[in-house]
Amino acid sequence: MGAYFAYYMTGFIMIPVFIFAVICQVKVKSNYNKYSKISNSRRMTGAEAAYNLLMQNGITDVKIKRISGNLTDHYNPSTKEICLSQKVFDSASIAAVGIACHEAGHACQHAQGYVPLKFRNAIIPITNIGSSLGIPLALFGIFLNTKPLIYAGIILYSIVALFQLLTLPVEFNASRRALKTIDSCGFLTDSEYSGAKKVLTAAALTYVAALASAVATLLRLLLISDRNR
Repeated sequence: MGAYFAYYMTGFIMIPVFIFAVICQVKVKSNYNKYSKISNSRRMTGAEAAYNLLMQNGITDVKIKRISGNLTDHYNPSTKEICLSQKVFDSASIAAVGIACHEAGHACQHAQGYVPLKFRNAIIPITNIGSSLGIPLALFGIFLNTKPLIYAGIILYSIVALFQLLTLPVEFNASRRALKTIDSCGFLTDSEYSGAKKVLTAAALTYVAALASAVATLLRLLLISDRNR
């Protein structure tokens, strides 16, 4: 009972993390909603921006395709596809250019063998296992007072935290690549560039929040396993 009481008590660790995550999500939505309604002066769509960034980096084997959903934009390294939601693919807004160029930045990372991206992609299968089994396995081990199960669960969830840690340089670097090209190639004016930067900065903070959540959860597991001993 003591270990489970400790588990719920250490839940207080998650309160500031939760508040931070909510703030990040609000900033993402508010910045996106604002700058998705403002067209850029060149009338460049998200798809065109992504294509131009690829060309600037000599990348010709990556496809750009339209997908459904809202803020579902991503780069798929296995198929070499930049997948843009309709509001980004077809839109000539400031937000669309920033988001599309960010995803094109991931394509550049992939093409150039960016090491943090390689490491992150390599541990994705283990991360999927850790996210689904790590916590249940650790708690089951505590219930049975079985140290191997506890340690196995903590190790598995540690991979989740590692994945989130590796995600930070990958996402920040993709945004830096995007903003550098937007600025140097004149995709946007100075004031428009500031708007795109706000959109990408807010989005990057959500990955910081995800890392904080993973670390806080891992700390909870470590604390209750120590208390159980």
